Amino acid sequence: MENLKLILPEILISLSIMLFLIVGVFKKNSSTLVYNLSTLVLVILLALIFNFNTIPKTYLFAGSYIIDEMSTLMKFLLIGSGIFVMLTSYKYIQITKINKIEYPILILSSILGMMVMISSNDLIVFYMGLELQSLALYVLASFNRDNLLSTESGLKYFVLSALSSGLLLYGCSLIYGFSETTNFNQIFYNSSNEEYGITFGIVFVLVGLAFKISAVPFHMWAPDVYEGSPTSVTIFFAILPKIAALTVFIRFLYVPFANLIDQWQIILVFISIASMIFGAIAAIGQKSLKRLVAYSSIGHMGYALAGLSTGTNQGIQSSITYISIYLVMNLAFFSCLFMLRRNEKYYEKIEDLSGLSKNHPILSFSLMIVLFSLAGIPPLAGFFAKFYIFMSVINQSMYYLAVIGLLSTVIAAFYYLRIIKIIYFDPQKEKFETDHNIGLKFTLILSTFFILVYFIYPSGITEIVSKINII
Repeated sequence: MENLKLILPEILISLSIMLFLIVGVFKKNSSTLVYNLSTLVLVILLALIFNFNTIPKTYLFAGSYIIDEMSTLMKFLLIGSGIFVMLTSYKYIQITKINKIEYPILILSSILGMMVMISSNDLIVFYMGLELQSLALYVLASFNRDNLLSTESGLKYFVLSALSSGLLLYGCSLIYGFSETTNFNQIFYNSSNEEYGITFGIVFVLVGLAFKISAVPFHMWAPDVYEGSPTSVTIFFAILPKIAALTVFIRFLYVPFANLIDQWQIILVFISIASMIFGAIAAIGQKSLKRLVAYSSIGHMGYALAGLSTGTNQGIQSSITYISIYLVMNLAFFSCLFMLRRNEKYYEKIEDLSGLSKNHPILSFSLMIVLFSLAGIPPLAGFFAKFYIFMSVINQSMYYLAVIGLLSTVIAAFYYLRIIKIIYFDPQKEKFETDHNIGLKFTLILSTFFILVYFIYPSGITEIVSKINII
């Protein structure tokens, strides 16, 4: 019974999904009700998970499921982000007519899969969570059936994700074949003889995980899927799967394969460098804000992986700090994007921001702060996120990684600053509508405020994250 209390959030969200399906079937026009109830369920989940922060490390189900400081923190970030995603996209899904009962149910299903991924301590449990997350995302990407781009993005994501899942599953089978177990703790003992089969297995699993966070060279799906999906789904893609996948990266590499760091460190370093450089250069010529965010996210995942490649607790902690600040910046950016509405139509091109400051000074100021932060300009939160990563890398004498990261930051600053130039110095266009829902305004104000004042107490997140010790 005590064990069931520890997985109460997972049980609650599972029961809620089944209940909302029944409500949607038997009650007509219940889409808004189901959406609001789903948001309420996420708020309750956040309160439940917050109570778990004092619980010691506990293994459940024969050691295949783990509740510890990292899983609690990452679930808290996941659910918190989910709440803000639901609040910001409330008006959008109604105007674009995708407010169906299936929409919030699919989001809850995907979040459940991510929660399972975060607490997984076994290859089979991790894969089950990954597929539950992915199956819901396939449908969400193509949810706007009247839009050809949305249908195309869903199909692209499905085909490429199925391929990556196959590679990942092959890697899992290799690891199981050579270590004779799927449990992360037991693999550690069995992999001490450094079998080549296990090394190949690690490579295949890393390929699958790199795809999920859209890291180079497995990024090819991100720009098209980000652009084609409804914006309310794009914000979901941009934040939540990254949190779950990063947790699995840490758990998978540092628990069973900490003694094989020489084999997987070079892979992470390569993916990190390639993602930082490609994300900085490829976004320069983009005209769509959503495509730009896709390339930007590729670069940002490169920084997060740079921290993980150090092989130290400090590196892990800096990566978790980075992803925490990154999700706030993305929430703020997409909140601004949701405000670019005119005559029941949303605008997603960079040129649509032309002269925005003349008619919308507060929105322009928020967008400027977010873009400066994404570029890593001090003293905003984005600067400290990169600073922690660079410090962890330099402390391990991986100077080349820090130099490349710094150069790619300078290159990436160009396309962020170009948008600010368009907002403040280009000719103004027709005014956008200002009747936005309270949840959207609240999210934008809160996230912008966080980015602005983070420098007052920059060690706030790091003090919480410092409790996480994997190695």
